[in-house]
Amino acid sequence: MEYLKYFGYNSIVILSYFFLSLLVLFLNWLTKGKSNTLLFSSSRGSIFNPFTYIRMFTHILGHENWIHFHNNFLYILLIGPMIEEKYGSINLLIMILITAFVTGLINCMIGKRRILGASGIVFMLILLSSLVNIQSGTIPITFVLIFLFYIVSEVMDGIFKKDNVSHFSHLIGASCGFIYGYYFFL
Repeated sequence: MEYLKYFGYNSIVILSYFFLSLLVLFLNWLTKGKSNTLLFSSSRGSIFNPFTYIRMFTHILGHENWIHFHNNFLYILLIGPMIEEKYGSINLLIMILITAFVTGLINCMIGKRRILGASGIVFMLILLSSLVNIQSGTIPITFVLIFLFYIVSEVMDGIFKKDNVSHFSHLIGASCGFIYGYYFFL
């Protein structure tokens, strides 16, 4: 256990999010998908069911499988610590919770399928990362390029691709990231 002193829990929100989601992934595997259906995915539900409201937040913890988890957390672990350092742990946690709630709420109101996963949070972090070095009166070229690569691609994929990906939640996450960046820097 002596070697553990060399490791630092350097990004409290991001690492806690990672480990919680990993635990939920393991729980999903143990329950053969039942835990995701009950607690970690959001869809239209009765306004009288308390789980409807809980899932508006917890859907960001659930993932279908290892590949889904891996793809989301590769970006989150890459970008998240920088964002957490820049904005602070409490602010990042609030941004994650608001993004989860907004995505879950909109999906409950107008969505046609269940959503789960951290991809909305990924897109929020991507947009925020492009605004980290913003200076008053300028638009970062990185923001423009990220907008072109990610947002336009998501809109096109949402219109033309028939897959099991919630492009809508990606766009909500990106919109939330832009709003947070605008709030903090402009």
